[in-house]
Amino acid sequence: MIFHARSKNRPFHYGLFPLETLPRDDGVMAVGGAAPPRSAPARNSNGGDLARVVDHYRSVFAQFVTDEVAPGRSPVPDDLNRRAADIKGNAYFMDASQVGICKIPDNAWLNGAEKNSDAYAIVLLVEDGKIPDKDNLAHDWVAPSVRAVTDMRTAEIAVVLSGHIRHMGFSARPHIRGHEFLDAKRLAVLAGLGVRDGEHIRNPYIDNFSIAVIATDYELATDRPLRATALRARGLRYWWGINGAQSGRERRRRAARPSHYSRYPMETVKQVERPTTLIIDDEVPRVPKRAAFFERALQGDLGPRAQTERSRFSFKHPTSQSLLKTIRSLVPYQDGEVTSEPDMDRYGDPAANAKAVKALSYFLGADLTGICEVPRYAWHSHKEDGRPIDMYHRYAVVMLIDQGFDTMEGASGDDWISGTQSMRGYLRGAEIAGVMSELLRGFGFSSRAQTNADSDVLHIPLILWAGLGELSRIGELVLNPFVGARIKSVVFTTDFPMEVDKPIDFRLQYFCDNCLKCARECPCDAIPWGNKVMFNAYEMWKIDAERCTRYRLTNSKGAACGRCMKTCPLNKVVDMDGPLVTRMASWLGINAMWLKPLMVPIATRLDDWLGNGKRNPAKKWWFDHEIINGVAMKPKRGTNRRDLRLGRYIDPDKQKIAYYNANVMPPPDVSGPMKVDRKAAVASGELLETPAEAAARVAKGGPMPEHYVPTPPTGIDPAEAERVASPYKDK
Repeated sequence: MIFHARSKNRPFHYGLFPLETLPRDDGVMAVGGAAPPRSAPARNSNGGDLARVVDHYRSVFAQFVTDEVAPGRSPVPDDLNRRAADIKGNAYFMDASQVGICKIPDNAWLNGAEKNSDAYAIVLLVEDGKIPDKDNLAHDWVAPSVRAVTDMRTAEIAVVLSGHIRHMGFSARPHIRGHEFLDAKRLAVLAGLGVRDGEHIRNPYIDNFSIAVIATDYELATDRPLRATALRARGLRYWWGINGAQSGRERRRRAARPSHYSRYPMETVKQVERPTTLIIDDEVPRVPKRAAFFERALQGDLGPRAQTERSRFSFKHPTSQSLLKTIRSLVPYQDGEVTSEPDMDRYGDPAANAKAVKALSYFLGADLTGICEVPRYAWHSHKEDGRPIDMYHRYAVVMLIDQGFDTMEGASGDDWISGTQSMRGYLRGAEIAGVMSELLRGFGFSSRAQTNADSDVLHIPLILWAGLGELSRIGELVLNPFVGARIKSVVFTTDFPMEVDKPIDFRLQYFCDNCLKCARECPCDAIPWGNKVMFNAYEMWKIDAERCTRYRLTNSKGAACGRCMKTCPLNKVVDMDGPLVTRMASWLGINAMWLKPLMVPIATRLDDWLGNGKRNPAKKWWFDHEIINGVAMKPKRGTNRRDLRLGRYIDPDKQKIAYYNANVMPPPDVSGPMKVDRKAAVASGELLETPAEAAARVAKGGPMPEHYVPTPPTGIDPAEAERVASPYKDK
């Protein structure tokens, strides 16, 4: 299509593959029903170092095979198809390749398995990732471990989806590798995901995959088995993209790219020596984790309501609560001992190492990956409890996880799925970074995953230096030329020698200077309408972090907020199935940057004219639920249903932005409330330089502004300070 993606009107719960078009045969049920029960499948041990690591992570996920069911049931609709849309949408949101639902016949229980009253099976297929090219070092890491990796991913998806169902008050038990109690192949056939070929299952669109099953008492609409002729489905219509499904052309394009490249052509973006915004390296303060506004809220600095909501703001939807449990389980494995001596004969080439790390990241599910050296100011100065942080690794591998274009299309940006989108990105990132850092430790190189749950580094400067984007008007947020702001980041730091990437320039500064859509659509007016300033030695459009944090924490009609990401014109799909106009504009924006003055006004107005940023009902798959007293209920105050606010304007001179400079940060070693002084923070805007003033001062050798100096520790022994636990780390 010219202006919209081919998938615009495709319901999200249909998935990427056109399963709805395949011929069905109910006679398969009778054949399958006459077969005797099977025994648990014999499992060959997976080989390779990577298999060992992912088997460890799969065992961590397996602790959620059984878990508590909520004490009350959610107000789900009687319509079984609508229930199934929520379940399938959830699985596709978590990146299952295909999903089917069937009833569980008696002969689907394995011999000797403990049966229960669960009558329905949710069957998940997850396609194997792309094995790195044979001339890539990562090929030898991955090739013997493919099945183990896909089994790990199916386990992750199955336990999260099971948790979602349990939080709605229904039983759910995932059947994953090592915890088998159902005949997964038989159920895949009954759920319309495959055709039996002897002992094997063949899928019309996927050649190699793993299967997971969730048994549940949650009554759902079921699918029908496939006719054998469905295996001939990869015809011309499939290659074009039936019903807005992903086209065979796009799958072939992705498969043809070198394994160390992402699916986006980042290699075509102009590289530069420094980020496109001024950073005065020697003046940027190292800041403590205690100064982050979510941590300040947890400590009580923003008052009792924000402190209370800090422990639930992003986790009050059934799926995000399930994701939170899983994220917590990975924190203990972010770091570990180096278990061997490094083989520098094998790993002495930084360029080859960098290609291997990138190829592995894409095989594991990262969407964009870059590498940089860690600048001094990217390290936090102190942990939450006041302990100093040493700068212990040279390199950072920076990975971005797409929060999901289609799901964001169906949302307002600050409704009940917003927090869940973040949590999914955090879990996937923690899993990938954790696996990669553990693998490298096994090769003899110190490595640590730096995740949203526990990071010793600030991600934003690393994203810039790793060449994955530029700073945007959204403030302390980086935009990527192909994904926009629709990303969550994860990092692992390491001493593994790698060739680093360079920052990029796609003239985002000009674009954001002439586009105010995120500021216009921000529900709490935290995004500036005015010009950039120098904040703690960074040139940026500085958001009002306090106001933004308060809204995200206390949003009573949704969970957190990502409205700026949703409404940004760069929130788009750039692939063979994306809109023609978007693909053309993206190519020109990167390859003909001299056209920006002409293109930007057209692009921003066209974005509004096309309705980009509005909610698309075809993409809304989730239920609006809020967990209250342990039960997922209808939200007390309803749901945000925002659309565009065309014509809205705020005079930049009248917008009051609060600037909490380094000199008013709380001491890094103090727990308990230290109230913010908003009036003083607004007034401190008078202290800030413009980028031109800062550059001129530095050129003349002028002194660093005093407000760049962070508040020092008080000297209180951290061991004696009261500890306020992060919601990620308790339990």
